[in-house]
Amino acid sequence: MVEILRFEKTDKYTLGILKIRDEAVCLTMEPPDNDNIKNASCIPEGSYLLQRKTSRKFGLTFAVREVPGRNNIIFHAGNTPKDTKGCILLGSRFGTLKGQVAILESRVAVQKFMKLLNRVDNTVLVIRDVV
Repeated sequence: MVEILRFEKTDKYTLGILKIRDEAVCLTMEPPDNDNIKNASCIPEGSYLLQRKTSRKFGLTFAVREVPGRNNIIFHAGNTPKDTKGCILLGSRFGTLKGQVAILESRVAVQKFMKLLNRVDNTVLVIRDVV
């Protein structure tokens, strides 16, 4: 099971910790909570199917399935809220880029995430707000 525990929600971004089998693996960044608007909102709290997928732009990754009214939500590298487009960015640490909150060492975090799930094709993703 993969779990995202969100600990900060603002009008610009949503930040969390990603855990695999109860071990903290990396950090997450999503768009703010905009009532589940496609390409502009974080995913609502809940349980979802996580399924291995190959993205033309990002390569091998995982897609979040069964989000009401949404599709094409994947985990990928990126640094700032504008990079999310409704997806989940992974990073190793938080920082700033050009004066805005950012998630850093993103490619390293994505590689770690994929390595830990290298023998998994489908699993459960649980998203919880702890703020």
